[in-house]
Amino acid sequence: MFPVLIGTVVIAAIVGYVSERSGFTRNGYLPSIVICVGGAFLFYFVTIMFGIGFRSPGLNAIIASIGALIIVPTHFRR
Repeated sequence: MFPVLIGTVVIAAIVGYVSERSGFTRNGYLPSIVICVGGAFLFYFVTIMFGIGFRSPGLNAIIASIGALIIVPTHFRR
């Protein structure tokens, strides 16, 4: 269980960095990484408690990170 949690954090941080680097978001590197890690943590614990998710923990982390970036805007664009 602990290695999966660490892998989730690492994958979420990579997704946050890549999304900022590619121009998908314009939040800044640290806010994007924090949003991704928070979303991945939330989805990880929901998966443990209720068994909701995909088979692969890595796929869960990627989808939860992207979903968190889409749902939580930090700066409003004009």
